[in-house]
Amino acid sequence: MRAIWKGAVSFGLVSIAVKLYSATEEKDIRFHQVHREDGGRIRYKRTCSICGEEVSYDDIAKGYDIGGGEMVILTDEDFADLPLSTSHAIDVLEFVPADQVDPILYNKAYFMEPEGAATKPYVLLRDALSDADRVAIVKVALRQREQLATLRVRDGVLLLNTMLWPDEIRKPDFNFLDEDIEVRPPELAMAGSLIDSMAGEFDPQDYTDNYREALQEVIDAKVEGREVVQPEEVEEAPAAAVDLMAALKASVERARAARGEEGGGEPTPISSARSASARSASARSAKTAEPEKKAPAKKAEPEKKAAAKKAEPAKKAAKKAPAKKTAARKSA
Repeated sequence: MRAIWKGAVSFGLVSIAVKLYSATEEKDIRFHQVHREDGGRIRYKRTCSICGEEVSYDDIAKGYDIGGGEMVILTDEDFADLPLSTSHAIDVLEFVPADQVDPILYNKAYFMEPEGAATKPYVLLRDALSDADRVAIVKVALRQREQLATLRVRDGVLLLNTMLWPDEIRKPDFNFLDEDIEVRPPELAMAGSLIDSMAGEFDPQDYTDNYREALQEVIDAKVEGREVVQPEEVEEAPAAAVDLMAALKASVERARAARGEEGGGEPTPISSARSASARSASARSAKTAEPEKKAPAKKAEPEKKAAAKKAEPAKKAAKKAPAKKTAARKSA
């Protein structure tokens, strides 16, 4: 990696010399505009819209459009007089909890490496941030522009995240926010069941850029001169749901099927959220219930024998009763 910036972190009275490196890189496949017949690159000339002459880089300045066709031209001297007190320093302003920084504010990420004898104070600041479980709010000037940023620890390295200013965040202005849309409790419960059935632990390694891989395959096939294999048909996106509850139920069933879980009955928030614990609890109760079932069976045997003994005199008496009736009839 090549350092894009050198400076120092001002941490109270401690100064830490550091280098900045881009922490991310775009993997998107880029194309050039070429002539279809011979593949020649298409070049664009820098021409003036007024005189039509081609302009070199040395004669190009920055202009700010104030409207009405008028332009304010700024030179390098104008930018040099700007009050960039942090041009070669990263000033720590305060330390705040990480959850108080809205992720929408984050812009670019840079790895920070200690330079020279700054390793000891660098490690000190890194460990202090880790123990405090906070991020440092700093100001830094990159590419002639002062920016707000955070310092945090990632993989044992200080990471600088440049941030957008609050007035650079747009506010959503949509008509549906003014509408009174009511969500029924059963619908909300079913949506919660769907969330529970699709819950998991996030691992970015589980996701890949399928489009870029397929495009690279097409390019490789062109290079090798072989036939390009057509990709498999992509599943069409489902149509807009008319019945919200039916769509939620179908989504829960599909999520369960994808995880290999058996369906049965209508899912509820309790059954979806606690399905795993319920199955384990039933298994434990089945094991403990087996000895209890066998014990009553043994006690029942003496009771059956006693009942059988009591029943024998009753059967004999029942057999003797018809004989007495016959003797009475004869005497009559």
